[in-house]
Parts: sequence; structure tokens; C-alpha cells
Amino acid sequence: MSFNGPVDENFPTPAAADKSTASHAQKGFKISARKLPISKSGPIDEMSKKLGIPVPEMIFGDNMVSIEHMASGWRLEFNAFDALDRVDKTDKNMLKVAYSQEWSSSREKTHEGIKEVVKPFDWSYTTDYKGTVTNGKPFEVGPELIPIELLKRPDPILFFEEVVLFESELDDNGISILSCKLRVMPDRMLLLCRQFMRLDNVLIRIRDTRIYVDFNQGKVIRDYTEREDGFDKVKKVWFALSSVSEIIRLPLSWLLSARQFLSPQIGSIAH
Repeated sequence: MSFNGPVDENFPTPAAADKSTASHAQKGFKISARKLPISKSGPIDEMSKKLGIPVPEMIFGDNMVSIEHMASGWRLEFNAFDALDRVDKTDKNMLKVAYSQEWSSSREKTHEGIKEVVKPFDWSYTTDYKGTVTNGKPFEVGPELIPIELLKRPDPILFFEEVVLFESELDDNGISILSCKLRVMPDRMLLLCRQFMRLDNVLIRIRDTRIYVDFNQGKVIRDYTEREDGFDKVKKVWFALSSVSEIIRLPLSWLLSARQFLSPQIGSIAH
């Protein structure tokens, strides 16, 4: 097998990135989402070197979601690099080590591999990423909450996108995935950036960043929550879903991996 010239690892080109970016303008705001294939080896190596940790098996380094206020230039972006840069790069988190020991005891054959991975960084890729303000003022802490009742209205959805930033199967022992989902209505929009982490037989963790925009008032509200609980506890709560599983012929393990089903059942530990 032969190639006509060297393999180009510098994908995507600026033209390809622009072509893969979908945008929608609504009352002075521009909402954009870019979806491209998994990053190639060159960009992966470069990203890993800059981060100082190995990146997840499935890294979408060119994907992004952004919200821009066109008059002021204020811009918020969600991307994989900045999210992974918030991952703990040390071994000082004792809670993390305790979970790794429990994981090891339930899977003796992978014990040595887990010890090696835990030492240099958080192998679950848990991140408290809340987005990156690339231009303009940062968010200020305030008492105002996202108006949930307004979001329950049956308003028409003008623009919808779902973008995956990274995913890891934790050496076939679970999953850690970070993705963004957004929907734009005539007067408002909601963006949800969610990390879902399931370590089989040990822990389920969800970290959510919600961005609400009121187009008429030009107001942006950010809400961040952390939720986690033991795997067995969540499994017991959702044991009743086994009957649903039989009806729709899906295994209970699949239902336990469905992020939209689990979040209301996991106790909030931070807000």
C-alpha cells in the first residue's frame, strides 16, 4: 500500500473547521457548535504534552460550543482542552485513591494497572469545567437562579446541537464522557455541559454546568452542580426499571448508563 505524499496530521484545515461549524443568530447573540471526527495522533500528542497527562481514548479536540454577544464581543466557549486542563494532575486526592482501591479489589487482575494510572493524574478525568470566557467580563457570583418554569414552556426550538468533547471507557471498567447540549428558543436558550462518570460497582458522578440566556434582557446566568453516589445505591434506586427493561428489551446495565435517567437520583454535593 502506498500514499501519494506524506500523511497530513494537521487536520482540520481552517476551511474544514468553518464548514463543520453550525451557527444561529438570535436577538444579538450568536450560538455556534462545531463537530468534527476524533483528533489524529499529531494533535493528540501535542495536547497531551501541553496538558501534562494522557488524554482520553476518544478526544474531539476540534469540537466546541460557543455563545457570543455580538455587540459587546463577550464570548463563552466550551472545548476539550480547557476541560481536561481542570483535571487533577496530582495524586493528593485521598477520596480518589480510596475509590481506586475499591475498584482494584473488585478486579484483582487489573490491580497493578490501576496503581500505575492513579499516581500521576485523576484517571476518571473528573473536571469542574464551567466554560471559558474568551473575551469580556468573567461571571460574577450572584443569587439569581435559572428560571426553570420559563424553560418548561412549549416554545419552538429554533436551533439544537449536541457535541461530545471527550470520552473514556476507563480501561473497560466504566465510562467518563463530557458533552454539551443546547437548545435555542425565540426568547431564551439553555446550554448544558455535562460530565457523566460511571466506575462500575463503585461510583456514579455527574457534574453539570448550565448556561441560561435571556435574549430580551441580554442576561446570561450560569449554574454549576456536582452530584455523586455509590454505584450500588443508585442501582437499587433504579431497580424498578428492570421491568421497563424487559418490556423494551434493553439490559438494566444500559439503563444505568443513561445519563438523563440518573441525575435526579444522585445526591447533590456541591452547587
